[in-house]
Amino acid sequence: MSSLVFMALYRPNPGKEEELKEILKVHIPTLRAEELITDRELLTLQAADGTIIEIAEWRSTEAIEKAHQSTRVMAVWNKIGVLSELTSLSTLAEAQHPFPNFKPL
Repeated sequence: MSSLVFMALYRPNPGKEEELKEILKVHIPTLRAEELITDRELLTLQAADGTIIEIAEWRSTEAIEKAHQSTRVMAVWNKIGVLSELTSLSTLAEAQHPFPNFKPL
């Protein structure tokens, strides 16, 4: 039952950055309400290309599976998916350098 830290990266679809930021305001509270992530402080960053990065901690590996079974979480994730492209750290220019820097949100 060890915890894991995750990085979720969302590249907003054209013209959807503000809508994405609004749904992300309920993302972490939803995960916390479902008791899927810890109380560790959320870190939200933005890359130069507009990609938003959330860094948080799952309560356990089992919590990841529970998140995929939660209708509340899936509703939020589906909205995020409509508003953005889910991407990986390797796609960011910053990640091509040691010690990448991002803007805090």
